[in-house]
Amino acid sequence: MSSQEVEVTEVLVIGAGQAGIAASEHLSAAGIPHIVLERNRIAERWRSERWDSLVANGPAWHDRFPGLEFDDVDPDAFAPKERVARYFEQYAEKFDLPIRTGVEVLGVRRDPAHGGFVAETSAGPVRARYVIAATGAFQAPAVPAIVPASAGVEQIHSSAYRNPEQLPEGAVLVVGAGSSGVQIADELRASGREVFLAVGAHDRPPQRYRDRSFVWWLGTLGLWEKSTPPAGAEHTTIAVSGAHGGRTIDFRDLAADGITLVGRAEAYADGVLTFGPDLERDVRAGDANYLSVLDQADAYVARTGIDLPEEPAARELGPLPESVVHPIRALDLAEAGIASIVWATGFRVDYRWLPEGATDAQGRPLHERGVSAEPGIYFLGLPWQSRRGSSFIWGVWHDAKYIAEQIEIQRGYLRYTGNGRPATVPVDARPELATA
Repeated sequence: MSSQEVEVTEVLVIGAGQAGIAASEHLSAAGIPHIVLERNRIAERWRSERWDSLVANGPAWHDRFPGLEFDDVDPDAFAPKERVARYFEQYAEKFDLPIRTGVEVLGVRRDPAHGGFVAETSAGPVRARYVIAATGAFQAPAVPAIVPASAGVEQIHSSAYRNPEQLPEGAVLVVGAGSSGVQIADELRASGREVFLAVGAHDRPPQRYRDRSFVWWLGTLGLWEKSTPPAGAEHTTIAVSGAHGGRTIDFRDLAADGITLVGRAEAYADGVLTFGPDLERDVRAGDANYLSVLDQADAYVARTGIDLPEEPAARELGPLPESVVHPIRALDLAEAGIASIVWATGFRVDYRWLPEGATDAQGRPLHERGVSAEPGIYFLGLPWQSRRGSSFIWGVWHDAKYIAEQIEIQRGYLRYTGNGRPATVPVDARPELATA
């Protein structure tokens, strides 16, 4: 196809990570014509934007799609990142999904002449009536503007971190108490580095309790299905790890291993980085979150009579580390020997390539369960898109099913002939989603 030709499809899916693959499976099952465009390889972020030793944080029996199991990973083990990427390749092959790699979408605009949209891509324009933005929420690294480049320390985002040998000699400050931050800090300390870990608000579920994984407990207790986060917890990180065969994150253990815990990084001036005063509060709140899951699990066992072994030792947390009770509030980076900072501070969305109306003034998606405020645009892979589990592998699969159903509803309305003959519309069609 030359650059002047326009390819036409019903649905254009942008991105071939877990969200795009899930969307393509459900669109294929519904017989909806579509193509999936991916600028790199399938599941590229699992390959090139994660550190070398990363494994999935949930066991293989759970962190997968329903249509395919891991054939070479124990169900209770944690798949390495390259194996996860290969899993999605196998999934695409099994369902013969129409994925094209190496094609970048540069922009999407309305097509008033034909209805729908035109996407400008590196392989030429594509016209589609519907567009699914399946690039997810982890698009652009979010690094707080705290420490200037002139500070004399190397600074990288966690997405660029690969292994301890990558960093210059010296101590390392890791900023962020979510899964990435605690795992990177732990790996750096095990390599012999002096490590400081800046800890903010977080949840920390037990990796395993009473012979069941935390993913099993969150599912049985209905916690995956929560539709909205608690007020103020929209961006709370989760400290959980599949490393070392899967273990519960406890900041006491990290401190006992020699990691110095500090509060949330707040400001920098004249070589000195200052930290917030809430370290103890945040660690105690993480403990409370952990214990609340144990309480709910115990109540479930008592209510159902299910035969699971008791585990009283799980409640023995021990005293808080000295670095938490009497935290360092300011740190001269040079005096502390800190040569590098790893910012495990998450990501921000980047949907500048979508037409006006799909995002708000800050570039955040405007949507209801992935159905955009801009008719014909759909999002997939967003945190809390429909439930707590939306940004997880299995959760995005269920959200993709809903999006495919919404697109089929719209197609049903468009099939209406206007002569009194009804359109073929699914029984759960919502009138408010009809296009004019």
